[in-house]
Amino acid sequence: MKNESMGDERPILLSRQGHVAVLTLNRPQTRNALSGEAMFAAFETCFAELNADKNIRVAILTGGGTAFCSGGNVAEMRDRTGMFGGTAEEVTEGYRLGIQRIPRAFALLEVPIIAAVNGPAMGAGCDLASMCDIRIASNTARFAESFVKLGIIPGDGGCWLLPRLVGASRAAEMALTGDTIDAAQALRIGLVSRVVVPEELMTCALELAGRIAANPPQVLRWTKQLLRQAQAQTLDQALNEAGRVQGLAHQTPDHHEAVAAFFEKRAAVFSS
Repeated sequence: MKNESMGDERPILLSRQGHVAVLTLNRPQTRNALSGEAMFAAFETCFAELNADKNIRVAILTGGGTAFCSGGNVAEMRDRTGMFGGTAEEVTEGYRLGIQRIPRAFALLEVPIIAAVNGPAMGAGCDLASMCDIRIASNTARFAESFVKLGIIPGDGGCWLLPRLVGASRAAEMALTGDTIDAAQALRIGLVSRVVVPEELMTCALELAGRIAANPPQVLRWTKQLLRQAQAQTLDQALNEAGRVQGLAHQTPDHHEAVAAFFEKRAAVFSS
């Protein structure tokens, strides 16, 4: 992985600070709208790179400019271009080969990822934040599951994502009204876990990422995997999978190092 920015022409800039990867949406001219092959492929490419780099233990996703993500490109909807053009069947295929690649890429991402929501997260932008494992927000952030306002439905998985974060009733209220909520309300309903002033957002995100990255890298990936799998498992299934992974964890050098550090009252030094 490169430490420097990939270049201003890239839809996502990727940098590294120690064990932490920072991904910045780089389409400020469209308020980081999710559109186009380059953007969809960038998520897949960046996440594959993070999965392959065992030195990376946690990632942060934020937006360049004043917005986190404005969602789909409404101008393309108006003009019926890109994935919004063609017959109903062609639009269906356009979504499958387009924006739906993003939640599928998130489902394959092995490292924990924090959304640092620096501004509006609207429509698919709200869903993008929901795809992350943890969300923190600037007090200038706003959220809306606003698809209904444009006469469409959450085509990127919002009806699956949002109820798992805020519950069925609140998710229904957001999706059926399309209303915008501020960061304080997002905190109250559990959509985000903390709200900070804009100047402290990335400092807070990096501090949280550092506390996560202080732990054994493979165990972080396994724990994230178990958290995701448990959403669709019975208790027995979750226990069986936890037992299987725990058996592997107990054999790792990092487990032995963590136990030794505990008894020796020192900071542990893990394998990557």
